[in-house]
Amino acid sequence: MRLNHLDFHVPDIAATADFFIRHFGLRLKDMRGNHGLAILEDDAGLEIVLSHAIAKFGTADQVELQRQTYHIGFILPDRADVDRVHAGLVADRAALSGPPAAMRGGWLFYCTAPGNILVEVGWRPG
Repeated sequence: MRLNHLDFHVPDIAATADFFIRHFGLRLKDMRGNHGLAILEDDAGLEIVLSHAIAKFGTADQVELQRQTYHIGFILPDRADVDRVHAGLVADRAALSGPPAAMRGGWLFYCTAPGNILVEVGWRPG
């Protein structure tokens, strides 16, 4: 069994999709409707679905909740890759926790993607 997809509810699907494509190398697999749902894919085939919250199911997005209730993490092959991604986010004026630092046996930092999604970016020695 493998994890197939994660679905994140966000208010601005296009902005969130663009952020993950530009900074984390995800590819746009499908955009449905007028930016009504985006399916992004990584190199391993994991899909990240970006959609609007569905009121009839009682869902909300993290902007609406004004909280970060989860985070996602990207692991990179080299410590220098973490620094490179961080520099790109700094240039893009992304919301960052600070510079990369040694934490929990690795080198990492956190940022907040559009949609109030907390993202961990790190490297751990093999």
